Amino acid sequence: MATTRQRIADRLREAPATASELADRLSLSTPVVYEHLEHVSQSVVDGETFLVAPPECRDCGFDRFDDPVNYPSRCPECKSERIEEPAFVIR
Repeated sequence: MATTRQRIADRLREAPATASELADRLSLSTPVVYEHLEHVSQSVVDGETFLVAPPECRDCGFDRFDDPVNYPSRCPECKSERIEEPAFVIR
């Protein structure tokens, strides 16, 4: 049986996904998925790359967040809470 991190990595090899999508599919909480994503990002095999489409503010377009493997609560630029969730994929 595959571990949670293996199941997340396998899903990300199929198609891009957000932490919320992974949480729904794997019956986990979103914060737990973010914890696992940190480890998955460091353990991809040779020849693969863990890619992140960073979070983006829906109001001003800001996308230069300090930690792209995180879901910020508000935009540091305009203070909006309308943040698009980051998406992850392994290629």
